[in-house]
Amino acid sequence: MASPITVGVIANPASGRDIRRLTTHASVFPTAEKANMVVRLIAGLGALGVDRVLTLRDRTGVAALLLRAIDTHKATGTAERWPEVEFVDLPITDSVADTHTGTAHMVREGVELIAVLGGDGTHRAVAAHCGGVPLLTLSTGTNNAFPDMREATVAGMAGALVASGVVPPDVALTRNKRLVVRCVAGPNRGREEIALVDVCVSRQRFVGARAVSEPSDIESLFLTFAAPDGIGLSSIGGAWAPVERTAPHGLHLTFALHDEDGFAKRDGGPDEIPDGVPIFAPIAPGRIDQVTMRTCERFEPGDWLPIDARRGTLAFDGEREIEIERDDRYEISLDWSGPLTVDVSRTLRFSASRQLMREMAGASMRTLMQAKTHTK
Repeated sequence: MASPITVGVIANPASGRDIRRLTTHASVFPTAEKANMVVRLIAGLGALGVDRVLTLRDRTGVAALLLRAIDTHKATGTAERWPEVEFVDLPITDSVADTHTGTAHMVREGVELIAVLGGDGTHRAVAAHCGGVPLLTLSTGTNNAFPDMREATVAGMAGALVASGVVPPDVALTRNKRLVVRCVAGPNRGREEIALVDVCVSRQRFVGARAVSEPSDIESLFLTFAAPDGIGLSSIGGAWAPVERTAPHGLHLTFALHDEDGFAKRDGGPDEIPDGVPIFAPIAPGRIDQVTMRTCERFEPGDWLPIDARRGTLAFDGEREIEIERDDRYEISLDWSGPLTVDVSRTLRFSASRQLMREMAGASMRTLMQAKTHTK
């Protein structure tokens, strides 16, 4: 008997609830909408052949609302095919640790892919443990540069085509770049972190509320890609020198510190742009700020660059995580070992060109009729 086609689902209950909701005009993803997105996702997965979904429990209500929707679906006896949903029995910490342990568990269970509902930080946490398991990305965070903003039903259909192997990996999947930061000297020697979009060297001394929200705090940026229509810190690079996700390089930018009169200070470095370049960019929803760029260079894969910072903090995908100690020395590299992600548009285009939906719909109907016959 063939093994059931299994997909993992991680919906971060805390995504879209950080301090930027108070300091900007960012939209809010309430618990009920996250649960509804998961319901629509599993409907798309089940319609095209996924048998089993593994997901996490939480204390905020997403899992409870999903369980209620599942019970209602079973009670109504609708012909719409849903996969069996299993809630993973792991400790709940209400922290990113839940995502780390949940992802590792799903990988051990042999899921074909993991659907992630969250922002850049959530996807970064999953990417740290997913290995070769591809991700189906759905945006429910604040500054969303990495995940897709799209209808969950459609994403579920594409995910099912990939998980079942109907659409081949070389068509459906895209390999992503990542940034790797490691501490090579000092109290934090040996620590290593990754980022999927950006690493920011912040002048803020403490992690605090984590979000990098003041343009004057940005000392330098390392970017895997920079979309001209993006938002968040990567939008600064996108406003000056856009870089595609598929481009063979990233960007390294440095910024001037402004004096009390608002003028950019200069340090006379050899690559410094005279007087700097003022750039306006949407660093948060509803907030367009100016930074003064001093340098902008290509960041090539495989190069390990020292991070020139004696104090401050390091932020990964928009969130400060490391307070730099006096003797710490960090370096950073760009590589192509980021996660595989499902290209929803390309997957569905391939499916349409070969009429795969018609074939799968016929197979699903035959399965449904067989099930009804066996229950009589």
